[in-house]
Amino acid sequence: MAEQRQPPTLGSTGEHAWLRRMPELLPVMAGVELGVGDDAAVVLAPDGRTVVCTDVLVEDHHFRRDWSDAADVGHRAAAANLADIAAMGARPTALLVGLAAPKDLPVAWAEALLAGMRDEAALVGAAVVGGDLAASDTLVIAVTALGDLEGRAAITRSHAKPGDLVAVAGRLGWAQAGLAVLRRGFRSPRVLVSAHRRPEVPYAAGPIAALAGATSMIDISDGLLADARHIAEASGVHIDLDPAALMPDEPLRDVSSALGVDPLDWVLGGGDDHALLATFPKGATLPLEFRPIGHVKKGEPGVTFGGLGTGDRPTGFDHFGS
Repeated sequence: MAEQRQPPTLGSTGEHAWLRRMPELLPVMAGVELGVGDDAAVVLAPDGRTVVCTDVLVEDHHFRRDWSDAADVGHRAAAANLADIAAMGARPTALLVGLAAPKDLPVAWAEALLAGMRDEAALVGAAVVGGDLAASDTLVIAVTALGDLEGRAAITRSHAKPGDLVAVAGRLGWAQAGLAVLRRGFRSPRVLVSAHRRPEVPYAAGPIAALAGATSMIDISDGLLADARHIAEASGVHIDLDPAALMPDEPLRDVSSALGVDPLDWVLGGGDDHALLATFPKGATLPLEFRPIGHVKKGEPGVTFGGLGTGDRPTGFDHFGS
């Protein structure tokens, strides 16, 4: 019987042989003068300033290979960083990827991971321009994103003012509901599982909010309550969220009854949809991408829900929380 040939792994292929394939996988995009293949990339910064953020994903903490394929993981890893750039009111321009992987990781998996990142970045006209590869017993993905403010002021967390309207762009709770489904051993409803695997981020809403006069903005990555609290504390204001504006969407309501959970917990505590939370001056015309969900008030920095405390509602994701 002929010996069956095993698919190539990073270990059998070698670092340099694999990296030589990168120019084929990661084409240069507009705004990039020099992409992968040299000591460093050259990315244009016409504004004279560069917005930068970074994020790390660890296998079995942030993703599982039996729940998501490599391209899914790539999309999620890119989205987490691109959303942070958009939340500053900037346009994403480039991604850098650090991959620490076991030697037996199939080359096909690593290449599909990069393809997922490349395709997610392409949604906003950004490019994957380089990174690093190292051997590790644990699969770790570190992504750094760059962005261009295009002459605008950065929208931070710290300038919300009493009287401002609180608004959100994007879905709330869908990815968290999908994660709950996967944890129960199911793969449907597909629309929710897909939301966990590949979030649909409202990237364009970030620069649009900046042009519309947003006073503060944040990417909802820790959960609505937690990230609203980040704005409240940074700005020294109180935020009251409107329960009537935060009713769970139908897919969440449908699956919550089967799982025996309160879907509002997903809306208030889920962050992997990477919706954008912003505040706008009183009387401002909200961009179409945003819907109102509360108000900014004077008072002790914090968040209430319909004027009341948030009780035992989810407090948000904490990497070192219990």
